[in-house]
Amino acid sequence: MNNVEEKIIKHSVLLPALFLLVLWLIAITEHTLDLSFHQLGVYPRSLIGLPGIIMSPFVHGDFKHLFANSVPLFVMGAGIIYFYRSLSYRVFLIIWIASGICLWIGGRPSYHIGASGLVYGMAAFLFFSGAIRRDPRLAAISLIIVFLYGGMVWGIFPIWPTISWEGHLFGGISGLACAIAYRHHGPQRKIYSWEIEEEEPEVDDEFNPESQPTSSPTNNTSITQTDSDIRYTSNS
Repeated sequence: MNNVEEKIIKHSVLLPALFLLVLWLIAITEHTLDLSFHQLGVYPRSLIGLPGIIMSPFVHGDFKHLFANSVPLFVMGAGIIYFYRSLSYRVFLIIWIASGICLWIGGRPSYHIGASGLVYGMAAFLFFSGAIRRDPRLAAISLIIVFLYGGMVWGIFPIWPTISWEGHLFGGISGLACAIAYRHHGPQRKIYSWEIEEEEPEVDDEFNPESQPTSSPTNNTSITQTDSDIRYTSNS
């Protein structure tokens, strides 16, 4: 492993770890001081719920809720930064803001908290982006996401009333939209030499010397040929 690769790995791991550290410090503060920050969540179609578009991922119901989000946040956050370095920050912010706005518009009238929308958004982006790009490495990431977190798909349906399935759904839609919008950006599938068809240069007969008549012009007319055209000059 060279120094560049080592720096990329450290960078990919460090940022998700710092984000999780902030989440855990907030949860510990709530528990220690017997506080509740649930009012910082998204409350749909209400002015008091607008700050939740930004703040809701920082608030969780309890440590069990936070732990359930911590592992996928770390794994998928590191994966996006490592494999999609040039897109990772944009994708993360778009998923964060877009899913929060959609939740504020279309969610149930209740406080929606937690970083699950980010988890579903990153999972959707990694899966669909790998499938769309047809790159073997990225396709392998898609399969890993399915293997590890395929059961998450049930979270987008209104099965459990105490879970914000709308946040999951809008997060997944935001991730899918990012995968489609940025399909031509970031890492691309390698094009091998046998996939490239060599095109033969087209020859314009009008300017091909071999296609011109070999006989000399008559009536005292001479031909002066330049690089771009043929001019006929009369000597009479």
